[in-house]
Amino acid sequence: MRRFWIAKEEEIKRGEVTDVYFLRTERILEARGLADKQVVAEVTASRLPENWEWGVLCGVEEVVRLLEGLPVTVYGMQEGTVFRPRDRRGYKVPVMVVEGPYGAFCRYETPLLGLLCQASGIATRAARIRKLAGDKLLLSFGIRRMHPGIAPMIDRAAYIGGVDAVSCVLSAKLLKKPAVGTMPHALIIVVGDQIEAWRAFDEVVESEVPRIALVDTYFDEKVEAIMAAEALGERLWGVRLDTPSSRRGSYAEIIREVRWELDVRGFKHVKIVVSGGITERNIRELIEAGAEAFGVGTWLSNAPVVDFALDLVEVEGQPAAKRGKLGGKKQVWRCWHCFLDELQPYEQPAPTCPNCGRTMEPLLKPLLVNGEPKPLPSIDEIRAHVLNQLKHPRVEVESK
Repeated sequence: MRRFWIAKEEEIKRGEVTDVYFLRTERILEARGLADKQVVAEVTASRLPENWEWGVLCGVEEVVRLLEGLPVTVYGMQEGTVFRPRDRRGYKVPVMVVEGPYGAFCRYETPLLGLLCQASGIATRAARIRKLAGDKLLLSFGIRRMHPGIAPMIDRAAYIGGVDAVSCVLSAKLLKKPAVGTMPHALIIVVGDQIEAWRAFDEVVESEVPRIALVDTYFDEKVEAIMAAEALGERLWGVRLDTPSSRRGSYAEIIREVRWELDVRGFKHVKIVVSGGITERNIRELIEAGAEAFGVGTWLSNAPVVDFALDLVEVEGQPAAKRGKLGGKKQVWRCWHCFLDELQPYEQPAPTCPNCGRTMEPLLKPLLVNGEPKPLPSIDEIRAHVLNQLKHPRVEVESK
């Protein structure tokens, strides 16, 4: 009996999580002897959600695992690449290309897109808030708002996009990182007293876990913050504010009050951690008010998907594309100095950047060759790739 409505790995690998018309297409092509026709298909996005100027490509490793062993070759941008949906001239930019007999991979279009679309949306939001947060601590707290079956995917994408740590035990195990978190209001309510709960945490939990006291259960935030600081002294790393919006008023003003009251009492070492309703719209204001770490929840885990589509652009070596798409196999070239992209037919030589004259570099590189995967970067290498690109002045977060 299946206890949870989630697909098993082997079901995804067999292409069972697909739209039925692809299975019917397989039957028709086989019946007409067309299943082995060689095609080129590319993955593009016409636009990005919420008027984003750029996105972060995520889910590439899973696509490689999905298609591994099939008689196909896949070219793609490195996972973690910051991309724009169109090049400098307005042409749609493919982030991935699949070539091989169409009958061998047509059923995999649905899961392939699903692996890229949702993860890229989460990674993009994580990168956007990382860009705004600078060096402040960012934590992924959003799994409780999503189906638990995809919690590891959510946290992987968030980590790639730039969060520092995740709260989910399984996600952290798969990432080979320590899980992070403070304490729930339930602990304080069950214990029956804030100070006693904070002291119990300090006595029971292993010493390497930072002592962060939740300070908005019963009293005013600044009152409980002072209580926590006086109770734990130098052992207190920080206080967490998780004030619901119905009680909040101005979150920034609450943070300022807590910071002031801690400072005037000699507790300048105590950091302020905030969670609940953190988005790219308010994080700058909260940083200016004195917040130093953020638990980002639903806004991150429920990120809008990047609406990628997969379309055939070549059949048996000849350009072939539906309306609105560009025929033929292509390469995407980038000037990393100017962060400028240019689309060209695949066999064309490397162009020079129209801004600086440097030779541009190809972004679509082999990921899978005749079913055999090429070496893939580690998750920390992918994350470093994202963070390095975020430093470029052309990778900005536009004002809302």
